[in-house]
Amino acid sequence: MTSKSFEFNASNLEAWQKAAVKSAPGGDVNALNWKTPDGIVVKPLYTAEDTANLPYANTLPGFEPFLRGPQATMYAVRPWTIRQYAGFSTAEESNAFYRKALAAGGQGVSVAFDLATHRGYDSDHPRVEGDVGKAGVAIDSVEDMKILFNEIPLDKVSVSMTMNGAVLPVLAGYVVAAEEQGVSQDKLSGTIQNDILKEFMVRNTYIYPPEPSMKIIGDIIEYTAKNMPKFNSISISGYHMQEAGANQALEMAFTLADGKEYVKTAIAKGMDVDDFAGRLSFFWAVGMNFYLEIAKMRAARLLWCRIMKGFDAKNPKSLMLRTHSQTSGWSLTEQDPYNNVVRTTIEAMAAVFGGTQSLHTNSLDEAIALPTEFSSRIARNTQLIIQEETHITNVIDPWAGSYMMESLTQEMADKAWAIIEEVEAMGGMTKAVDSGWAKLKIEAAAAEKQARIDSGKDVIVGVNKYKLAKEDPVDSLSIDNVKVRDGQIERLKHIRATRDSAKVQAALDALTASAESGQGNLLDLSIQAVRLRATVGEVSDALEKVFGRHRADTQKVTGVYAAAYDDGENVGDTMEYWNQLKADIAAFADAQGRRPRVMISKLGQDGHDRGAKVVATAFADLGFDVDMGPLFQTPEECARQAIENDVHAVGVSTLAAGHKTLVPAIIAELKKQGADDIIVFVGGVIPRQDYDMLYEAGVKGIYGPGTPIPVSAKDVLEHIKKAVG
Repeated sequence: MTSKSFEFNASNLEAWQKAAVKSAPGGDVNALNWKTPDGIVVKPLYTAEDTANLPYANTLPGFEPFLRGPQATMYAVRPWTIRQYAGFSTAEESNAFYRKALAAGGQGVSVAFDLATHRGYDSDHPRVEGDVGKAGVAIDSVEDMKILFNEIPLDKVSVSMTMNGAVLPVLAGYVVAAEEQGVSQDKLSGTIQNDILKEFMVRNTYIYPPEPSMKIIGDIIEYTAKNMPKFNSISISGYHMQEAGANQALEMAFTLADGKEYVKTAIAKGMDVDDFAGRLSFFWAVGMNFYLEIAKMRAARLLWCRIMKGFDAKNPKSLMLRTHSQTSGWSLTEQDPYNNVVRTTIEAMAAVFGGTQSLHTNSLDEAIALPTEFSSRIARNTQLIIQEETHITNVIDPWAGSYMMESLTQEMADKAWAIIEEVEAMGGMTKAVDSGWAKLKIEAAAAEKQARIDSGKDVIVGVNKYKLAKEDPVDSLSIDNVKVRDGQIERLKHIRATRDSAKVQAALDALTASAESGQGNLLDLSIQAVRLRATVGEVSDALEKVFGRHRADTQKVTGVYAAAYDDGENVGDTMEYWNQLKADIAAFADAQGRRPRVMISKLGQDGHDRGAKVVATAFADLGFDVDMGPLFQTPEECARQAIENDVHAVGVSTLAAGHKTLVPAIIAELKKQGADDIIVFVGGVIPRQDYDMLYEAGVKGIYGPGTPIPVSAKDVLEHIKKAVG
């Protein structure tokens, strides 16, 4: 049997369009198009026409512009590194987890620090009472760091540390711990995140203002280039941008623009670009937009090569973007949580198809609490199964040549490049961050996404569609914060009692003097101080004397959430509910002579403010008066502001497991200050087994992940009505 070969031409495409019209909604083929959150129109059909004029569709992996991967053979020779990002309360417990994970197939250690450490406070500081050991491991000194890496050979195991604010004492502690293990600096491999510009936009675990923070980054790049040639001095992170609400194009553009700024900073110190650029690495979030995530990673390599050529980099290693990836934490749901195994698997596949160099897969229970050993094993095995059972690793960039993927890669590159040019017109990313513009762009995207979910336009299985009638409880990990803090305080007392205090003070004074003069390398001086047993808090304080501590503004976007309800696409129950709630709030204002007033607050050192900002935006769009408390408030400060602002209610956003300590504390403070008529409600990551305890403490409403904001707003309004009589 013979067959005539098919040849694509315009008449064939016209025939397809006629066939498609018969089944397309309303007979309109364009109705099949998908408009991404980035504003890119994805068609249902791509043909050779779409790739005919693309300049990079036929390039090869390992060669400029590295679109198909930074290495020529990619996973066919060496699969990506399997990492497990974790930190559990104490250094002892975290060490036991790392060793078990390495024995079970993990190939590197990724350290999650608690928020007290991130913000440069020792565990005995009064501002961190509810944060010690809750969302990661507590590290106060090199003694903690030595326990953390006990029996983990640091000359053989690469270590990734997510640290930005207290980056100097933490990196110094790692270096000194390795030295005392017998491993010299030149043998250390791994990555320190050290990406402070991102912190000012989204994650907020900064300490110092932008300008001195950039000085710290320059010193770290300089020191590691000279002394730690195998160690990546910075991991330029888009992950937290996407987790905070950025779409894929914003995440890519802002991350690459951050990278460009860090290169400028290092060059300004007199360094040659090829002396350090090969040790820069990146860190992407990988969410549920499967095609976009693959295209993003391919496009990012293309654009980074273009950016580095602009700095006249010659070494091919300076031109290639290498990346770690992590599956999305935000996409995980509290409702029907075993669906999260599927979500994480799909996201892991996208990361692998996009060409990541290492990967962390999130655990199914992370929307509920810290991951258990059971859920962590499933997450790790997800990667092992992809590596060992699927044969995906046998083919380099299997999406190459796809009409759709090559077109989408170019469109993603063009969209991100336009944003990068906008940033450059402002004077670079430091100025874009300083102005608040970048942060507001991300917050607007977050509010729009949440509104699309709450209104039912975007489906989340088990949350706003196909919901279970009854949720079965899931075991979760709980940390005894008081016990951890007490143990850390005892260790701090011992260190301070047994060290040479005069030498420690002299080393700290040298740090302060360097910060004042601009002379000397701050990482070098931090290592000297940490060798003498200076603590994380003491090193941070020595610099704070000169640099000060950064305070973020609390501006919020308006109108973006409401737009998803007012654009005419909503029909049925969600639109009716929205309009009725707005009418109820207006009626309250008429009856009381003022609108219902709420204060949205973040207590402790948890800087993840996506939820708080989105709730504030949505409540304001509904007609509430909304005050935003500053980040990092103590319960006493929060109560005082709530009373001064004469609010009806305080809403506490909590994502870092501090709710059992901090929420009862704010209720007690309101009562102590004579304002127990102010109601308290809580939203965020709160295990179900903690609900009764919070209600008994006096909380009026608890709204976990996936709760539609209009539903929580209506409940808050009803509680306020009862309170005012």
